[in-house]
Amino acid sequence: MDVFQSVGKLSEYLGLPVNSSEHGYIIDYMIGWVHWLMLVLFIGWGAFYIYCIIRFASRNNKKASYHGVTSNYSTYAEAGVILFEAFLLIAFAVPLWSMFKTDLPDEHNAVRVRVIAQQFQWNIHYPGKDGIWGPLDPEYIDGENPIGLIREEDGPGADDIVVINDLHLPVNKETIIYLTSMDVIHSFALPEMRVKQDAIPGQEIPVFFTPKMTSEEFLKKIEGTSREGMGYEIACAQLCGNSHYKMRGFMTIESESEYNNWLEEQADEIEIW
Repeated sequence: MDVFQSVGKLSEYLGLPVNSSEHGYIIDYMIGWVHWLMLVLFIGWGAFYIYCIIRFASRNNKKASYHGVTSNYSTYAEAGVILFEAFLLIAFAVPLWSMFKTDLPDEHNAVRVRVIAQQFQWNIHYPGKDGIWGPLDPEYIDGENPIGLIREEDGPGADDIVVINDLHLPVNKETIIYLTSMDVIHSFALPEMRVKQDAIPGQEIPVFFTPKMTSEEFLKKIEGTSREGMGYEIACAQLCGNSHYKMRGFMTIESESEYNNWLEEQADEIEIW
């Protein structure tokens, strides 16, 4: 693990966004390893290219050689690259994929949020105090009800909270985002959380992470950088139409008490139909 960290720390010098999630450092270290491989290949193949230009220039080779290369150095180099790539894939990439894509955390101990992508906004749906999402029906969609939530007075959707482009989450608590799309394929990207997942119509895909830095702490962290004053953002990383550039949401990470207060404020504004 020490070797993994020491080699992977190259990622700290690559200009990556600030890491604000518990799992992000592992992904950053993986990126560091890949860049070391790219650096070795760049130097190696660059040196070989320069050598060939000088060695086989016409002024140095007035008579062609019909014997060709007789050494196996190139074969050894190619085999080494393949072995290193296989090492990265088997030792790091596959286990990381399993850890962050298939081992779904316990829903009872996590914050659950449904995010429904739409040209060109993020519809964010929280279950109410009953912890149950209300049913959705396209016939109910209008300007005030973008996801078609059925709010029956005695139904599970009566206390649900729906906001647009305004994701709130508590710090240091595991979060599961259930991601889908109403129209075309979008891509839900939280760079500081090291999260990126396509939102696909007809599918609900879980994405999970644990924020470790509040928005206030993040703003202090980026003071003096080109992003100073800009908080967490939700980006669409998939071209989704002519206003793709405007599909931008905001994320607030706060203490659990602040998060609960925000939920209560949103619940107070709900009108039971």
